Amino acid sequence: MSNPNRPGPPPLPPDGPGSPRDVPPLPGTFPVDTATLPDAIREELEAPDPVAIDTSAAELKDGQNHCPKCGATDIRHKPGSDVLVCLFCRNEWVGTRVEEAFGLGEGIADLKGTVIASGARDIDTDASSLRTFKCTGCGAEVTVNTENAMTARCHWCRHVFGVNEQIANGAVPDAVLPFHIKKDDAVARIRQFVDKRRLFALKEFKEQFTPENVAGVYLPYMIVDGNASADISGQGEILIRSYTRGSDDKKKTYYDADVYQIERHIDFTVDDLPLESSRERGNLDTRANTQNIINTILPFDTKNAVKWNASYLSGFSSEKRDTDVEQLRPRLEDQLLSIARAQVEGSVSRYGRGVRWEQESLDVHGTRWVSMYLPVWLYSYHQPGSNGGMLHYIAVNGRTGETMGSVPVQQWKLLLAALTVGTILETIAIAILAGAS
Repeated sequence: MSNPNRPGPPPLPPDGPGSPRDVPPLPGTFPVDTATLPDAIREELEAPDPVAIDTSAAELKDGQNHCPKCGATDIRHKPGSDVLVCLFCRNEWVGTRVEEAFGLGEGIADLKGTVIASGARDIDTDASSLRTFKCTGCGAEVTVNTENAMTARCHWCRHVFGVNEQIANGAVPDAVLPFHIKKDDAVARIRQFVDKRRLFALKEFKEQFTPENVAGVYLPYMIVDGNASADISGQGEILIRSYTRGSDDKKKTYYDADVYQIERHIDFTVDDLPLESSRERGNLDTRANTQNIINTILPFDTKNAVKWNASYLSGFSSEKRDTDVEQLRPRLEDQLLSIARAQVEGSVSRYGRGVRWEQESLDVHGTRWVSMYLPVWLYSYHQPGSNGGMLHYIAVNGRTGETMGSVPVQQWKLLLAALTVGTILETIAIAILAGAS
């Protein structure tokens, strides 16, 4: 039995056997010399953690946006402009442009790592969609369901509430680009678009076509600035000569060309690149929907977007963002590579026989992400059919009026038209040959 009063062994010296310095480090924990790593890995390790830009509006967190002149809360967006109007005293003012407020148009070429505005931070899937505000006018509680609305009115004293606080469920962006195109204008553009295609349109579609049912909706986007570089390599051919050998049906043309190995390096930046941040809108399955139509009405003048204010959404619906930055990064890289290919096209024009790109790599040095609502007028029509049918859209850019859409057609009419045109062309060809002989 050991004696508890017996003194223990003397302490080991700091550098002696059994000291921390004497214990070998675990495998994989040796200090890494980042200078010996490949550039892409080194930059990723040395890149700073994501930086947050606080774009929240602290003065609006009580849910009420007050008129700066009289303090009333009944505020509306003035159609056709970026102006807000107080319906009590008729005062008008314009929201602050988000790019100027937070310097978002600056320093793109110097971006390093990932910079995320506070409205674009990761979504908390457990966050509630219901927001409750206590009315300062009468004390009643007002609830806003952010799944389908961003404003509500107190049913007792008529105070208007808006969800302006950047809650964690992705419903509140950093900025909003207000509608300029009015509903009457959008209806006229959609009607004109369909009238030009009415000849081949499906009978049921023509009977049910009611452009007045068009809906103004704010769609969620991530607006991205990027600083990147790319390396692309492949083969290009320059035609030297062409010649024909053989005769009659055995005649064959040959081409001689010089083949060159081509390598291109490009450093470039992108400013305000839009990416859909709704999974539903990002689903471009052309077998089930025509949502790719929405991409054809780009671009939007995102430089004129203003700081988020729920008053701009009064009278419009909105869709909530449900994707985070990391989920959108692969799509961003695909688009950056497409931009890089387009950037080098001008430098390979001498290769008249064409260029075949065989290898490409992308290095994204830095990005900046801002969440934004963009305005779109949408008209939809569901065409019944197998596998759920097809959902057709006609979209109008809420700023420029650019219009594009999909109209369901009668297939037999298209076939008949094709056969008729083919017959006419054949008749013309016979007549020409007969005249030549």
